Amino acid sequence: MANRRKQGTTALKFAFSALLVYLVFTKVDFKEVWGILKGIDPLFLLCALLFFVVSKILSAYRLNLYFHELGIFLSHRSNLRLYLLGMFYNLFLPGGIGGDAYKGYLIKKKFEVKTKKIVSVLLLDRLSGLLLLFVYACILAFFLDQPVFNAYKALIAPLVLLGILVFWLINKRFFGFVFPVFWSSVGYSAGVQLAQLISAWSILMALDVPGQWASYLFVFLISSIVAILPLTVGGIGSREVTFYYFSLWLGLEQDISITISMVFFLITAFTSLGGIIYHFKKPDLKKNS
Repeated sequence: MANRRKQGTTALKFAFSALLVYLVFTKVDFKEVWGILKGIDPLFLLCALLFFVVSKILSAYRLNLYFHELGIFLSHRSNLRLYLLGMFYNLFLPGGIGGDAYKGYLIKKKFEVKTKKIVSVLLLDRLSGLLLLFVYACILAFFLDQPVFNAYKALIAPLVLLGILVFWLINKRFFGFVFPVFWSSVGYSAGVQLAQLISAWSILMALDVPGQWASYLFVFLISSIVAILPLTVGGIGSREVTFYYFSLWLGLEQDISITISMVFFLITAFTSLGGIIYHFKKPDLKKNS
């Protein structure tokens, strides 16, 4: 029964992803998108790939920070391999066990730790990244010359502080067993999202996007928040829809916005594909020597 429910949920996610992608590409000129892609600068594209990889390495280190606080002294090399395997499962095997769930399963199998604590730190790892997406989006919103933001710019700083305070209280109240690494994890999250912002900026440079970088980067951050929601397969469709409608709202080029989204997805897929190695040869989870 549980397997049927999981298969049904996966089928719905596939259908919803396909619907969103279809809706987006009926509203943009694919020939224009292809023309933009053909003129892409390979050096800036490589830069975007490198900073995306850096963001994932930092993200893996953040997760291992939580693991160590649980007494799971996993070596960084083993953790990176496990993280890459999780990325592969999340994007390429959505019909099977999720990447986070599989990471939790392997950790539980190897180390003596309660399942509840493993699930908690995997959730906290996601929430920490979400917080910094919100913070950076607020910072960029402050610099956007848009009427909808201009009227509320005085509220942006208090909103950022409130977000951090709420997250601090959540950590203190519900995740006390890893609370000592709260600020370290937030620091890693800041590095993760900054690296992804630089990756997105590099894509803008690769596509030779004329101006309005802050607006495009703001939409990128919002799309990253939306893509985290478990509504589609690997965020496919939800990111593109967010780029399309926010570009309309902010007066950006829709074709360019969709192209940015596509390039970022291809970079994500290319990086995640490396995890196929550990699908066939499961990573040996070694402790720090």
